[in-house]
Amino acid sequence: MSPVLDLFDCLDEAPGRRAEQPFLRTPGGRELTYGSLRQESGRFIAAMRRRGVMPGDRVAVQVDKSTDAVLLYVACLRMGAVFVPINVANTPNEVEYFLRDSQPRLLICRPADRVRLEPLTGLAAVPHLETLGADADGSLFELARQSDSAPAGPPAGTAGALAAIVYTSGTTGRSKGAMLTRGNLSSNAVVLAQAWRFTAGDVLLHTLPLFHVHGLFAAINTVLAAGAGLLLLPKFDAPAVLAHLPEATVYMGVPTHYTRLLLEPGLTRERAARMRLFISGSAPLLADAQQEFLTRTGHAILERYGMTETLMNTSNPYDGSRVPGSVGPPLPGVSVRVSRGVDGEDAGAEAEAIGTLEVKGPNVFAGYWRDPEKTRGEFTADGWFKTGDLGRIDVDGYVTIVGRAKDLVISGGYNVYPKEVETELDAVPGVLESAVFGVPHSDFGEGVTAAVVMRPGVHVSEAQIIAALKKRLAAYKIPKRIVVVAELPRNTMGKVQKNALRAAYASLYRGAD
Repeated sequence: MSPVLDLFDCLDEAPGRRAEQPFLRTPGGRELTYGSLRQESGRFIAAMRRRGVMPGDRVAVQVDKSTDAVLLYVACLRMGAVFVPINVANTPNEVEYFLRDSQPRLLICRPADRVRLEPLTGLAAVPHLETLGADADGSLFELARQSDSAPAGPPAGTAGALAAIVYTSGTTGRSKGAMLTRGNLSSNAVVLAQAWRFTAGDVLLHTLPLFHVHGLFAAINTVLAAGAGLLLLPKFDAPAVLAHLPEATVYMGVPTHYTRLLLEPGLTRERAARMRLFISGSAPLLADAQQEFLTRTGHAILERYGMTETLMNTSNPYDGSRVPGSVGPPLPGVSVRVSRGVDGEDAGAEAEAIGTLEVKGPNVFAGYWRDPEKTRGEFTADGWFKTGDLGRIDVDGYVTIVGRAKDLVISGGYNVYPKEVETELDAVPGVLESAVFGVPHSDFGEGVTAAVVMRPGVHVSEAQIIAALKKRLAAYKIPKRIVVVAELPRNTMGKVQKNALRAAYASLYRGAD
């Protein structure tokens, strides 16, 4: 049996899967076994079929995180519909673009949003609109409640069939829809379940959003692949996470989650005693935060590396050295190389060579939805996906990310890698975190610039920080200006938005060069 069938048909006739095995529960008391997951997701299948949804049709979803949102996602996977998650923070203008682009047969939104989104269905020629609330309400829930549970039907598709379209963040223009296949999702989930030693006895404490590949695919699919359980919280809340840690064995978070947990005095070895694994991704984790977490809990956070177009690429090992600052070696079946910018030229033979990371494997997406030109431009002639991330690979195969290619600063003809400068900035006493970026400079082309967040109650001057850096970095790498900010701009997954910083400080050197 193929990995695709193993994962997505497991709810029908998977050997060894007990119907009474717990799948999901919430702090509010709602519980699902794998048997009820099959039964209740079957009702959503029946409801969507009543609205004409067939395998291959897109289903656009902008709803709050809930048990029923998980059931809806699983129903789409089982019936072969293409799941199109939309961030609940997206405006009607943005939603209209997603609808026009993906052309779904069905849009599902929150009950409170129906009035403002219904006109968009006409403009985008979407045949049907239903609602789904976070409290077992909404028109789709009622339609499902009135329906008999429907089987998934014939196999919903081959490994190459589309399973989801996830829109990228769009920091360099209109968002593009990354086409993820059933094979992408299934192969990655099976590999992660094995790499992270998931078993049916595990319980994943889930605080991530469901519109992103981290919360949807890395979390839920990995649990499904292992027959494990979910403890579903509506959102991240540090005190709530601490309260529920004794009920879980695994936690997946972003760096912001861990830094906020470290502010809680209740984060102790005793509180984390039942946990076996903490995983971090979506953005780099500060080395200081990782060390403090280890000291207080006894757990070394496992960092991994992934992106919308490729799902998970690398991971620090479950057994073995988890190197701070590194995202570990490639996962089984995934290949990663460093390119020097010439199509197909591999710089891997050069020790610690920095270049653009390129990826190949069953995890790599099928391309951008209805944009073959953009798709062609993102792959090399020999079929490797250009991640846009700058990195290096050491002699042991561990990958280290040094920044985004578009964030590389070229100042006075020298390449400045932001991550290197940020590492030294974060080591300056009093600095909590930093972001390095380039803005126009009439003399140097780009001026190396830094935004820093200070630790509470600490003040260190710009001159003092620069003086500390002069002992650690070459002169061309030292920021020409350092601005202190209350917080760094981030997206919903905790990634620093350097495009926002570049825009905010675009005129910093004007008239002062």
